[in-house]
Amino acid sequence: MKIKQRLTPFLSYRDRAEEAADFYVSIIPDSRIIRKVVNPSDQSVLTVEFEMCGMKTIALNAGQQWEFTEAFSLAIVCDSQEEIDRLWNGLLGDGGQELACGWLKDPFGMCWQVWPSVMEEWFATDNPAGLQRMFEALWQMKKLDIAALTRAYAGNE
Repeated sequence: MKIKQRLTPFLSYRDRAEEAADFYVSIIPDSRIIRKVVNPSDQSVLTVEFEMCGMKTIALNAGQQWEFTEAFSLAIVCDSQEEIDRLWNGLLGDGGQELACGWLKDPFGMCWQVWPSVMEEWFATDNPAGLQRMFEALWQMKKLDIAALTRAYAGNE
């Protein structure tokens, strides 16, 4: 028996849910559109259920001009610099904005963190000096550079 996902993010848009879901599915690995629910009264798309990295998410056409803020972000972990570059550039799309420290805002206003998987290993070690050097390097970056962060962590910067 498959366990259902118990927590599902709802991303609300005024009227761009389908466009946003298609955008995310085209960029994020292991992603797909599951279903679209149409409003019976006017045949417009009400919700789009989709997966990103295997996590079910729902985009909702709420009819309201609600804005995403930096208070909520989606983080995606990457195994290589090539993957960081591809996802960073893809998520910026046409109209996104680079923020700082591996953060960006996509063309729909959603904030993302794009960071290397090696950081999880660094966080799990007892090396406060290495972490401090790594963070000092990270704080100077927009898109993260794995080689520079690795050099900083190792004390070779």
